[in-house]
Amino acid sequence: MSDLHRTPLYDLHVELGAKVVPFAGYEMPVQYPLGVMKEHQHTRSAAGLFDVSHMGQVILSGESWDHVARSFEALIPQDVLGLEQDRQRYGFFTNETGGIEDDLMFARRGDHLLVVVNAACKEADIARMRAAVEPEIQVTEITDRALIALQGPKAGAVIAGMDARADEMAFMDVADLTLDGIEVWASRSGYTGEDGFEISVLADEAELLARKLLAHEDVKAIGLGARDSLRLEAGLCLYGNDIDADTNPIEGALNWAIQKVRRAGGDRAGGFPGAAAIQAAFAVGIKRKRVGLRPEGRAPMRDGVEIFDAEVGGSRVGVVTSGSFGPTVGGPVAMGYVATDHAATGTSLWGEVRGKRMRLSVANLPFVTANFKR
Repeated sequence: MSDLHRTPLYDLHVELGAKVVPFAGYEMPVQYPLGVMKEHQHTRSAAGLFDVSHMGQVILSGESWDHVARSFEALIPQDVLGLEQDRQRYGFFTNETGGIEDDLMFARRGDHLLVVVNAACKEADIARMRAAVEPEIQVTEITDRALIALQGPKAGAVIAGMDARADEMAFMDVADLTLDGIEVWASRSGYTGEDGFEISVLADEAELLARKLLAHEDVKAIGLGARDSLRLEAGLCLYGNDIDADTNPIEGALNWAIQKVRRAGGDRAGGFPGAAAIQAAFAVGIKRKRVGLRPEGRAPMRDGVEIFDAEVGGSRVGVVTSGSFGPTVGGPVAMGYVATDHAATGTSLWGEVRGKRMRLSVANLPFVTANFKR
């Protein structure tokens, strides 16, 4: 793994006994001695600490907020200009055919934009932004900060115990906090479906902050394994599995993330890559749709499992894109794409595993109700 990067928390992961694996160009902890199942359950019941420093952090700045926001709207189908001060929003870069090149979070901080992108895509994302908006807008990759996430129903109390101002933050709020003397940028958001915070901290203070958080009796270190099962139960997409450059956002059931002002008839409709294809999907409909799936029995159906409309014979109608055992649900859960005429909740289908077809049914997402602080 000599060619892989290490986050500022790498030594702490090793000290804590983590199993480290290659992930998106980094050496990352997949689990700790507690184990994936208990890490998942601990996050659902208390608070889990995740290292997400492999993600890209980028600042877009220019002569005014109006200028920065309108420039970024030329790259994504979201309402950037209407974003209120110290608020964050989910978005995605699109290509000329309406596919998703990456999904991201963006926040308004004064007259500039803070963008967080996926690790595997960050070089391409930064190049895309620079090609589209520079030199009028400055695109600055932040290389001296780490990113950690504290997730779970007790995360709010833990963070508010270090800075009472955190208690005033609601879901998708962003603020500057001082956590036991350490200055951070924090958003009340995450990737688990639970309440929690994503915290940007200077790299040379990241380990100290992590140790302070782990000293709290409700906090334990959590690896990528539990992060994946938590986000799957929450019905959240993993880029490269559930959405990719060939996925129209409407197929991906992400129409909620495109605000009305950017849709046909809106004040700032279109103007982003693939606008015509995405507007057509809104107007005409789609042939496939991302849905939740509940396999029968105890065995998970992993990504790549083909889905059929009959136990014997029949037609291939879809594919699983993410699948795992859901510890909170108490059984296997999955997401995938099925033909729209088979996408109604409760529809019985069959997944083919090692040549044998096993029943599964279309289910509502999320599998576990979100626990955000509204």
